[in-house]
Amino acid sequence: MDEINYSTYPKNFKMKNKMFSVIQNKFLYLALFSVVAFSACKKEDVPATPTAGLMAFNLIPDSTVVPVVFVLNSSSITNTPLSYSNFTGAYLPVYSGPRTLEVYKANSDSTLATANYTFEANKYYSAFALGANGNYKNMVVEDNLDSLSAASGNAFIRYVNAIPDSSTQKITVSAGGTNALTANTHFGDVSDFIGIAPGDVTMNLSNDSTISANKTVTLVKDQVYTFLLTGMTHATDTAKAVQIRYIINGTITQ
Repeated sequence: MDEINYSTYPKNFKMKNKMFSVIQNKFLYLALFSVVAFSACKKEDVPATPTAGLMAFNLIPDSTVVPVVFVLNSSSITNTPLSYSNFTGAYLPVYSGPRTLEVYKANSDSTLATANYTFEANKYYSAFALGANGNYKNMVVEDNLDSLSAASGNAFIRYVNAIPDSSTQKITVSAGGTNALTANTHFGDVSDFIGIAPGDVTMNLSNDSTISANKTVTLVKDQVYTFLLTGMTHATDTAKAVQIRYIINGTITQ
């Protein structure tokens, strides 16, 4: 599987390729989304409410708890639950300030994992629901998109390790016959974005035992990618076997 299939997402969050430029002019998309979402209650003497952007991923391969619902301060952030390997498809506007983000099993009052985080206005964040077999975590990270420059001529990649395994894994990203990245990784790791020259790159993941996966992707200049190291060792369901997926967060513009 290459890029995750958007046709499985709720209609409100389905994206077409031309919409990947959500980071255009850094915060233009978020500002426009906020106007649409909150204009109904806007008055001349009421200032706009500061918002941040949040993208959420369900990376829990455990069939006993999927699909899941992300709840931010008691309100679901999506219209429908997210199945395994699905995500919101876009950065959704959320109020800035201290917030509690919980992950629930759909149609249940039981919380799987909770994260407390302070969101800053005009910044972007990702939330990852991870784990298996009764041990789950909800991670929120700032995406630091404002630190990426279109002037570099690069594409930008990062990875999140969502494989619920205690082993140390080795990850390499090779481009043009040389390794652009070599690192050890563990469950729950989220790397920083790094710049890589556009073109074909191959990501390899292995622990020399139960984990082995690779993915070749053609990177496009200025696009921002998140590689998802997903699945469970010894999975009998091929959809939940260890594999490398990816999504495109957006496109950086000058």
